[in-house]
Amino acid sequence: MEIFTYDFFIRAMIGGVLIGFMAPLIGIFVVLRRLSPIGDTLAHISIAGVALGFLIQVYPLAVGIVMAVLGALAIEYLRKTYKGYAELSIAILMSGGVAFASILFTLGKGFNMNVSSYLFGSILSLNAIDLWMVLSVTIVVYIFVRIFKRELFLLTFDEDAAGVSGLPTKWLNVAITILTALVVSVAIKIVGALLISALLTIPIACSMVLGRSYKQTIALSVLFSEIGVVVGLSLAGIYNLAPGGMVVLTLIACLILILIGRKILRY
Repeated sequence: MEIFTYDFFIRAMIGGVLIGFMAPLIGIFVVLRRLSPIGDTLAHISIAGVALGFLIQVYPLAVGIVMAVLGALAIEYLRKTYKGYAELSIAILMSGGVAFASILFTLGKGFNMNVSSYLFGSILSLNAIDLWMVLSVTIVVYIFVRIFKRELFLLTFDEDAAGVSGLPTKWLNVAITILTALVVSVAIKIVGALLISALLTIPIACSMVLGRSYKQTIALSVLFSEIGVVVGLSLAGIYNLAPGGMVVLTLIACLILILIGRKILRY
C-alpha cells in the first residue's frame, strides 16, 4: 500500500481520474453515432505525431495533438465526401496513420524514440506538463458538452432534423471530432494508443445496459469509467502490472458483471 504515497502514483491517479471523466463525455456521442473505430484511427495518427516529435525534438505529446486534430479534420472532410460511408473515411485515415508512423519509426532508428510508452501507456511516467495538458482538455470538453448539451442531443439522435431546425450541424460535427482527437491524444500516455478506444466505448456500453435516459446514461458512463481507472490503477500499482491493461480489463469485468446481473434478474 506504500505505492499510494508516491508522488508519481498520485500524479498517475489524478491524470487517470481526469481522463476517466472526459472520455465518456465524448465517447457517448462517438458510440451513439456509430463511429466507435474513430478512437483507434485518431490514436494511430497521434502516434505518428509522437514519433515525429521525437525526430524533430519537439514535445511529442504536443505534436501528437496537432496531428490528431489534422486527422480529425480530414475524417470530417472524407465523411462529407463519401456520404453514407462514414466508416470508409475512418479506414483510410487509420491506414494512413499506421503507414506514416511506420515510416517515422524507420527514420528514427538510432535515435531516442521511446514510443512504446505511448503505444501501451505509461501513466506512471506522467509529469507536470502532461497533467496540465490533460486538465486543459478536460475543462474544454466539459464546457463544450455543458454549453451545447441540447444541440448535441439533437445532433446525435437525428442529424437531419437538427439541420432542418437550424442547428450548425457541420460546425458541431467538426467540433466533436476535434474534441475526440484531443481526448485521444492526451490519453494515449495513460492507457496507450492500442487501448484508448476502450475508454471511449466500454463505459458507454456499461451505461447503456442500465441507463433509463440520455442524461442517466452519461452519468453512469462517467461512473463506470472512473471505477475502471481507479480500481485498475490501484491493482496495477499494488501488483506491479501494466496500468493501461488493468484499466481496460477492469472495465471489461464491469461490463461482464452487468450483463450477467441483468440476465439473472430476468429469470
